[in-house]
Amino acid sequence: MPKIVDPAERRKDIVDAVFRIICADGLERVSLREVADEAGLAVGSVRHYFASSDEMLTWSFAAVVDRVISRLDASLVDVDAVEPGSAEYRTRVLALLCQFLPLDEERAVDSCVWLAFKNAARIKPTLGAEADRSHRRVAAVIGHVISGLTDREDDQGLVVQAEHLLATLDGLAMHALLQSEWMSAQVCHDVLGRHLDGLGAPTGRGNPG
Repeated sequence: MPKIVDPAERRKDIVDAVFRIICADGLERVSLREVADEAGLAVGSVRHYFASSDEMLTWSFAAVVDRVISRLDASLVDVDAVEPGSAEYRTRVLALLCQFLPLDEERAVDSCVWLAFKNAARIKPTLGAEADRSHRRVAAVIGHVISGLTDREDDQGLVVQAEHLLATLDGLAMHALLQSEWMSAQVCHDVLGRHLDGLGAPTGRGNPG
């Protein structure tokens, strides 16, 4: 009896192959044929699930966005379980922010893929919707935790602070990927801690994510 293929598992295999190619050689190398070779599949098998490279890339972008958002949502539950503005709240916010950074293998893959797709969205309109979704979801989380760290009530000020923190996270992720030998988890943690101190957060140190 022929083996029954689980479509969800097969799509995951293909997406994982896309991620490996991006991390090794960049998004430019991703094609149906290259992904098929990487996943150990026939090109026809990949086309069964994705009619074009654009469809495959959009699905893969959505997959990494979902992975990152899932980790953020789990961390947000921990953040919201303690008193806003407290030292413990700050510690848990730091742990949440570290979910963006390449501090272990899974997060390193996600950071590399996330940044590659975000950059490609500038010139690939098919990636625009996912780029917008990722920014809005992450910005909402960042705005929420910042509001618990400060007494700022004006919406415009909160937006500026959220965008500042998002830019800091993007820069840290890039530096940690490119200079991993000295951009350690503790350095990343200390940079984020200093940033939060600038928001008027309570002092105190937690453990790196």
